[in-house]
Amino acid sequence: MIKLSNMVLTLYKYNLSPPVRSVLMLIEHLKLPVQFVEVNFMKGEQFTEEYKKINPQHTVPTLKDDDFILGDSHAISSYLITKYAKDDSLYPTEPKLRAIVDQRLHFDCGVLFPAIRNAFVPVVILGAKKLTDDAIKKITSAYEFTDKFATKTWLAGEQFTIADICCVATISSLNEIIPIDAQKYPHLYAWFKRCSELDIYKKKNAPGNKELGETFRSKSA
Repeated sequence: MIKLSNMVLTLYKYNLSPPVRSVLMLIEHLKLPVQFVEVNFMKGEQFTEEYKKINPQHTVPTLKDDDFILGDSHAISSYLITKYAKDDSLYPTEPKLRAIVDQRLHFDCGVLFPAIRNAFVPVVILGAKKLTDDAIKKITSAYEFTDKFATKTWLAGEQFTIADICCVATISSLNEIIPIDAQKYPHLYAWFKRCSELDIYKKKNAPGNKELGETFRSKSA
C-alpha cells in the first residue's frame, strides 16, 4: 500500500454518471484524498480538445495519479484498491471469489449500464418523450438477472465488494427510471435496500442519482 501523503489523485467526473458515482463511493470507502474536476456532459464539456487529450474516449470517470491516466470505472476501482487499500476485502485475491466479483463487474458493464443508457439517452439527449418497449425490456431483464444474483447478503456472496459498489450505482439509476418491484424482485429489493443504507451510498451516490432521476422525469412525458 502506498502512503497517502505521497500521492496526487485527480478524478474527472460528472455526478449524474453511475460509473462516476461508483468510483466516488469507493474513494469515500478508502478515505482517499482526491482533487475533483467537473466535466459537464449536458454542456458537452467531454468533447473539448483539452479533455480528449486526457481521455480520447471522452468518457467519465477519468483518473490521474501523478502522470498515470486511466479511464473506465471498473479499471479505476481495481487500480485504487490494488494500490491504496489496506487489504483485499473489496476485491478478493482468492481465485473463486475474484472470479465471482469479476463476473458481476462484467454484468454491470454488459447488462446494467446499457439498460440505463438505452433508457436515459433517448429521452434526455435525443428528445423522446417516453421509454421504448426495448428500453423497458432491458431494465426488466436487468432486474430479473440481478434478483437471481442477489440471494446472499451481498452481490458476490457474504462479503461486501466492489461488485456491490459498482452495480448499485447503476441499479439505483435504473430504479429512478422504473422503480424496483419488491414483490417481483425480493432479493434485488433487499440487497438494494442494504446498499442504500450505507454511508458511502448516502454521501456519494444518492445526490447524483436523485439529480439523474429529476433530469429524466423533467424530459419525459
